[in-house]
Amino acid sequence: MSTQKAFIYIIFLVSLSVALSLTHNDLSNPQNVLGNPLKVCSTSPMTGFNRDGYCSAGPTDYGTHVACARVTNEFLEFTKGRGNDLSTPIPEYGFVGLKDGDRWCLCALRWKEALLEGKAPPLDLDASYSRLLDFVSL
Repeated sequence: MSTQKAFIYIIFLVSLSVALSLTHNDLSNPQNVLGNPLKVCSTSPMTGFNRDGYCSAGPTDYGTHVACARVTNEFLEFTKGRGNDLSTPIPEYGFVGLKDGDRWCLCALRWKEALLEGKAPPLDLDASYSRLLDFVSL
């Protein structure tokens, strides 16, 4: 197995483990990374795994989209180079494509990967779900 495939497999297993560990109470009263009620990340463009504007993660969100970030061109190029093109519109899915300055719920491990490479976009801690702390510390 190549190193890249092994890394992707590990990301999937960790994300699955975190997603499956969620309880109903986590979702009925979501907290941000600061321990306060979770705030909306963005409704224009509409973001969140459930497309409700929130970066909360439920049991079917295997990517753990919990990091509310203001994307940058540098990050958009970085994630595109990793196979996740967030800047190209996909009209058939209602995806307008992101541009510099848009707020978006990112996968925790992709944000962490970008952080380690010096390309992470800034986070909105009020709108980042507490599950992000399973991947990074404040």
